[in-house]
Amino acid sequence: MQSSTARNSARLSTYSNAPTLTPSIAPSTTSSIDPRHAEIKAWNAGLDRLEDKRLVSQRYVASPDKIDNMSKLALGAKLDRALARRMSEQDAVFRPHARGISVDEKSGSEKEDA
Repeated sequence: MQSSTARNSARLSTYSNAPTLTPSIAPSTTSSIDPRHAEIKAWNAGLDRLEDKRLVSQRYVASPDKIDNMSKLALGAKLDRALARRMSEQDAVFRPHARGISVDEKSGSEKEDA
């Protein structure tokens, strides 16, 4: 029979056999000192400090008309870039067509017109 002491094992994933970030139902001694949790908490604290409460009220918020206009401009610019890319990557070479010789497209052979 097992003793009632605290578990010292980490909870492992069923698929990869790697430790999971999800805390188990039973309290674990390793979950409170997990370096990944500590790093995530440090990042969140740093991001909270970066957000200046005084500047939040001064932040620019565009009106719905302005947002709609900017969306149309962005779509137009995207279309222009796509068309320019499409036209610049054409690999067709235009050669002067000699009269009297026609090319049969199906067989690829040349024949003279009479």
